[in-house]
Amino acid sequence: MGEVLVYVDHVDGAVRKPTLELLTLARRIGEPVAVHLGAGADTAAATLAEHGAAKVLAADLPVFAEYLVVPKVDALEQAVAAVSPIAVLVPSSAEGKEIAARLAVRLGSGIITDAVDLEAGEDGPVATQSVFAAAFTTKSRVTKGVPVITVKPNSAAPEVAPAAGTVEQLAVTVGEKSTGTKVVSRTPRESTGRPELTEAAIVVSGGRGVNGAENFKVIEDLADSLGAAVGASRAAVDAGWYPHSNQVGQTGKSVSPQLYIASGISGAIQHRAGMQTSKTIVAINKDPEAPIFELVDYGVVGDLFEVVPQLTEEVKARKG
Repeated sequence: MGEVLVYVDHVDGAVRKPTLELLTLARRIGEPVAVHLGAGADTAAATLAEHGAAKVLAADLPVFAEYLVVPKVDALEQAVAAVSPIAVLVPSSAEGKEIAARLAVRLGSGIITDAVDLEAGEDGPVATQSVFAAAFTTKSRVTKGVPVITVKPNSAAPEVAPAAGTVEQLAVTVGEKSTGTKVVSRTPRESTGRPELTEAAIVVSGGRGVNGAENFKVIEDLADSLGAAVGASRAAVDAGWYPHSNQVGQTGKSVSPQLYIASGISGAIQHRAGMQTSKTIVAINKDPEAPIFELVDYGVVGDLFEVVPQLTEEVKARKG
């Protein structure tokens, strides 16, 4: 089997879950080789090896933190030259998709974004995508160059498959044009204690039916009882009831959790585009004709202010 480069998403060596999912998918099509850029490769190596990385290509240069995106593209391009992989896998985050797009242009390769599954094919990896606001499922492959594929979080369950995980230093030369955009300051995001929206296994979202910022506590209480992330529809965000960073939809974040609970959300196509690939969908809405009921696995016709608190109490009671 050929080697598959996996770009490692991490925080100072603490590997994030989407990377472990990529390693699991990479094993279906070849032998995973992790590319770790920045500090903490020695810390990350054990986790990467545990999930199937045959080796870890590591480079730690200040420019990775000091400048936006492009130095990382330089490093991945040089990793491709060193390994000659059969594919490059990158998490489908905002930064990941920009890195992947720039890399594909550099390599003269085709790119597939937001894949939800991968399988080996006779002529290269075959990616499954959910397209046109998740109305269709397609299978596609890259026909030119080294396939560059971004994969949505929660597309696969991380599986342990111990491998060598040998750390090798990757020599990286950063081009003069790669330092055109400098990071001048950083402000840490305040932690809510909840999982990151796009990576969460459970998401509880509120929409126009929540009817005010002060009422989002009902949504938050249910989310906290389930250990879930909190999402919001565009209507709720536009009204100023919840931060834009929590918006789920075509112009917000795309999520694909194991469980998605929509409360007071009508289910307009804009919102559906961001959550329709969720494994199980539950909707709570007092309008029985709401479009959201067309795609749910379970629907509750009722007032969210009556249904959601009862659900929260039942979850708490069952957790003991």
